[in-house]
Amino acid sequence: MPAFPAEILMDGAPAALQAAREALAAGGGLDLAPLARFDSSAVAVLVALRREAGSGVVFRNPPPNLRKLASLYGVEAALFGPSAR
Repeated sequence: MPAFPAEILMDGAPAALQAAREALAAGGGLDLAPLARFDSSAVAVLVALRREAGSGVVFRNPPPNLRKLASLYGVEAALFGPSAR
């Protein structure tokens, strides 16, 4: 399963989105575990991918702070499924 980069910040979001599109074209989901440094643009990248690929894309191992940020924007369940809280 392809992995996300370790960093997604606003300046690098377009490149991260394109790299994720290419990785998804190979099939499977995306492993978000390597993502250690990010801002809200990482959520925007995931929302764009979800919109493009629909429910066929799976985001695995989201870092807890990414889930919190997605929850703040009201998209946690849409991206990762129900919270395990």
